[in-house]
Order: sequence, then C-alpha cells, then structure tokens
Amino acid sequence: MTLGTVYGVGVGPGDPELITVKAYRTMKESPVIAYPKKRKGSKSYAYQIVEEYIDQSKKKMLGLVFPMTKDQDVLDREWRTIVAEVWEYVKEGKDVAFVTEGDPMLYSTFIHLYRLMSELHPDVNVVSIPGISSINGVASRIGLPLADGDDWTAVIPATEDRERMKQALLDHDGIVFIKVAKVLPMMIELLEELDLLEKATVATKVTSKEEYIWREVKELRHAELEYLTLMMVRK
Repeated sequence: MTLGTVYGVGVGPGDPELITVKAYRTMKESPVIAYPKKRKGSKSYAYQIVEEYIDQSKKKMLGLVFPMTKDQDVLDREWRTIVAEVWEYVKEGKDVAFVTEGDPMLYSTFIHLYRLMSELHPDVNVVSIPGISSINGVASRIGLPLADGDDWTAVIPATEDRERMKQALLDHDGIVFIKVAKVLPMMIELLEELDLLEKATVATKVTSKEEYIWREVKELRHAELEYLTLMMVRK
C-alpha cells in the first residue's frame, strides 16, 4: 500500500503574495487541502490567505475543527479524531496539504498534528514546508530589525506572569510578544515602568488587508484587539 504524504504548509502572515513557491506548488499538487475550520463554519485566517490559489472544484477541502480547551481528556479525544480524518485520505495514497498561517513549526496547530500522526501512523511521511512568520512580517512592515550584530532577541507568548514578562524585557534587546491582546493593559504598565513605551509597536494581522499597526501603544490601554495581535519591542 502506498501512503500519501502529510504536508504542513506555511502560508505566511497574511499577504497572499508572501506564500513561497514551494507552498504554492504543494497546494497545487495535493488532492486534499486541509485547513483549520471554525465551529460556526466561517473561513479561517489561513484559508483566506490561500483561497485565491485553490481551485475548489478540483480539490477535496477538508475543514478541521480544532479543540479550544485545556481539558487534556477532551484534547486527546479531539486530536485523535482529527488525525483519523486525515488518515482516511492518506491511507488511500492521497497527499494532504494542511495550510497554516505563518510557519508550521513556530507556535502552530500543525505541530500537534505532526506529533500525533507520527505516533499513531509512523509509516506516514510528514513534511513541514517553512513559511514567513508574523514575526518577520512585523519587522519588515515597521522597518526595524529583529536582531542585529550581537543582539539578543526573543519570541515569547505573552502571559499574565508579570515578573516573567518583565524579565524578558530586561534580558533582551528585541522581543516579539505574541498573543498579547489578552494582557495588553499589564504589558503597557510594564513598558511604562521600564521606560520602554516609545520602543514598542503593536500590530494585528500584519501584512494582510486587515492589518492595523499602532505606534502610540499607550492608546491601547483599554482596547480589545483580535487574537492575531503581537507586540514588538526594540530597545
């Protein structure tokens, strides 16, 4: 039996023109396109990025609903269901291209699929195709280098752990805080405390048509921003 290959396809931060040639070719050649699907059926961000490149009449569009919970039992059950859905096509010899915004190996949903598919079906070839991340995107959009010379640079998921966030700011020359929207007031307080407020920029859906960039970060103290929001701090 010839098995299909599972591809994790990084489709970039938002601008469809930032998809790599390899990502485009993989989507074109794969009979199955898997993508994150919202429970209410609306298009996911990754789907919107690649939509103009896919002829849906010639593809099987496999929408996968990913669990949004910290309950480990629920996570295990739902992820096994997702792998089983993909396996149905792979065992028929069909390649599956799973599209994910940014890079498949950087804080991506694909990482879970990669691990569990490799565990449950070790004979399946699982391949990651790198993509441009929002971290690269924001640096280019605001014209600031992520790192230069001997700089220390970090990519950190923003959390409510104030002391860890403060230490990250103290220890690095450049920091990108991802998933920052939920703790924005606390982060702004920290920036004020460390006299770094003027060194910060906040961006949502960077490089896309829905992009917003704020250089006056203090204006966002009480703002409610989207999940795909990050903050770049460059000392």
